[in-house]
Order: sequence, then structure tokens, then C-alpha cells
Amino acid sequence: MTEQRVRGTLRAAAALLSASALLSGCGVIPGVTGGSPGPVVVMTWAPVDTDGTNMPGMLAMAQVYEKYANDRGGFGGRKLKVLTCNEHDTIIGVRNCAQQAEDAGAVAVVGSYSEQGADFTAALETYDIPYIGGYGITEDEFESVESYPVNGGLPALLAGNGRQLADLCKKVTLVRPDTTTGDQFPFFLNAGLRAGGNAAAKDLRTADTSTEYTSVAEHAAGANKTSDCVSAVLGDHTSTFFDSLRHVGDEPLKVRVSSVLGSVTQSLVDSTGGAHSPLENAYVTSWYPPSSDPEWKEMKTAVTKYAFNDDRINVDDPGPQTTWIAYTVLDEVISAMKSKSSVSRFALQQTMDRTTNLSTGGLTPALGWTDADMRGIVGYSRLVDTKVTYQQVRNGRLVAARPGFIDLTATLSQSG
Repeated sequence: MTEQRVRGTLRAAAALLSASALLSGCGVIPGVTGGSPGPVVVMTWAPVDTDGTNMPGMLAMAQVYEKYANDRGGFGGRKLKVLTCNEHDTIIGVRNCAQQAEDAGAVAVVGSYSEQGADFTAALETYDIPYIGGYGITEDEFESVESYPVNGGLPALLAGNGRQLADLCKKVTLVRPDTTTGDQFPFFLNAGLRAGGNAAAKDLRTADTSTEYTSVAEHAAGANKTSDCVSAVLGDHTSTFFDSLRHVGDEPLKVRVSSVLGSVTQSLVDSTGGAHSPLENAYVTSWYPPSSDPEWKEMKTAVTKYAFNDDRINVDDPGPQTTWIAYTVLDEVISAMKSKSSVSRFALQQTMDRTTNLSTGGLTPALGWTDADMRGIVGYSRLVDTKVTYQQVRNGRLVAARPGFIDLTATLSQSG
């Protein structure tokens, strides 16, 4: 379906919803002041200054998109107003953010990160606030009727990582945090390994806030064979682990190393030595194309123009990338609505439910959230994008190890 036809479909759906809202006399619309078209109010939340994973770049990218969109006339003529909230990686924090979104009349929470999935989805369902383009770190994001994912989350990343390593390694060891979220990791990694005919990975757990990994690294290295692989998925602590792994024993490191997007980024490779980094030759599974690909040009241009001195944003980081994609989706959907004055939570959600084959300019496969777009993965009923990219660190740069997107629908379906 062409982009023009997608817009046509969205306009038709929005027109029907607008007529229904007018007939029902639904009153003042969230995001609209005094019944007249005001700004489209949305929120982005993420953890900042915590002991776990921090994503300040997602908040900064949301502010970039606000300036970028408004300089281009807003969303179909409506100004965009972005609220940001530090959810502090706590249940109370994310509930407070959800309450702020409700109080401000936000029509959606967009491009956000939180590991408190059960709590924020419950709050958003209470307020009927759509959650568009979450980072995909929790299972709840793929179950809530309010959620509209733009990537395959942890299931796709880890299953893809397992499938990627199945062709390279005889034995795989997974190093991951000893948390509820981390407990999902071996399940999906092993699904990918099985799809490639390999045995399950050895599961090594470590505290989420660890700063020292010598003992874990020694166990992971094992006999230090070139036929063995170690995949570490530790978020902000991944580089510390790989540094410990590099210094295990008296012989040079022979095991192959691997990880997923988020735990390994281009900025991490740069900060740990570039071509001399312990991550050189590492295999990485991602949702998106490498940051060097031309599909990211528009995002990079916007960041340069509106946040040149903002060191919170790294255009190579999947957090800000996910936020950019989420706002791109929202931009496309709202701009295609015929009646911009009816951008309520209800109208937005109903239009999203009818959206299919939406293009993000090659940053993801075409997206949609109709019943036909759902992939039917057990426990992840809202998962619509099961494709990943395979990358590798070569000469200090994350580059494509294989062209295009790899579809993991069959692998994930069998994992259920």
C-alpha cells in the first residue's frame, strides 16, 4: 500500500470518528483549550539519575521533535506540546508521571522507557491514555490494549541474538541481570538457538547494580575457546563486564562476544577504544538499521539544529532513536486526520487501531496495529514487528553483518 493510500485510510477513519464524537456531545477534548484547537499535548517519560539503566536522551529527543514539528507547522497545523517526566525507575515515579499526563490532558505517552510495566500500563488503562512507541523492555507493553509498539522489544532482540549466534558458536553463555525482566532473557535467546539447531545457553545471573564482574567473567570465559560465545545483556553495565572479560586469564581472549542493541551502542564502542575496543568483532542484534545508514539523516539533522549542545542525546543510542520513530508515527497519524480539532485520546486510539502499512522511512518495517498486523505471539499479543537487523563491530564501527531485516515470526511463534 502506498503512503498516499495509507493517509487516505487514516483520513476516512478519522472522519467517521469525528462525526461520532460530535453526535455524542463528548464535551471538551483533552489537548484542546476551551473547545478550540489548541496544542496537541503528549508526554514522554524515562528514568534519569538512577542506579539502573538511564535514558535521559529519550526526554531530550522528545523536546527536539517538539521544535522540529512546530517549525514545520505542527501536526497537521496543530502545535505540539511535549511534557517530559523522570519516572525514577520506581513504581511511585511512573505512577506520578501517569497522573501528570492525566492532569495535563495528554492524548498519549510517546517514545518512553520504564521497567515498571505492570504499574504504568494499569495507570494508562485507567486514564485511557494510549502508549505509543515504548522502548519494549517489559512484557506488559505487548499486552496492554493501550500500547502501540514500534519494535519487537526484548523478544525479538534476544531471539534474534540467539539465531545469529546459532550459526557461529557451539556453546553460548548468557550474562544477564538477576531481575524479573532479566528472567525473560534466556527464554527468548534459547528460542533463537533452538531454531538454529543449538543447545540452550548457560545462564549466568548477576546483580542489576553490579560494578565488578571478575568472577562472572571467569565463569563466562570457561575454556576460552574460539568456538564459544558470550552474550552479555546488562544495559549500562555491559562495558564493565566486557572489560572484565578481556582481562580474564593470561591468554588473549578467544571466545566471541555478543550483545543486543541498547547494551552495545556505537557510543560505547567509541568510548572503549574504537577499533581497539574489547567489543571489536562483537555480534549485535538490533531493531533498527545501523546509525550510519542514510535512513537516520533527518533525525541527525534535527538534533544538530535543535539540540547541538545537548549532551543528553546520542544519535547512535536506541533510546533516542525509538523516541524519534514513535513521534514520527504520531506525526503521520495525526497529520492524516481530516478533523484536527478532534485529536482526543479516543479518536487517536481508534485511528491507531485502523492504521496499517505505515512507513517510517526505512527505520522499521511498515507498521500497523490492526488485528491483521498482530503476530499472535503467546504472552505478547500486541507485538506487530518481529523483524531485526544483524550487525557487527568492524574497525570500531557498528555495521550491517547482513543486509535488510530478518523476520523472526516463526521463531517467536515456536517459542510459545
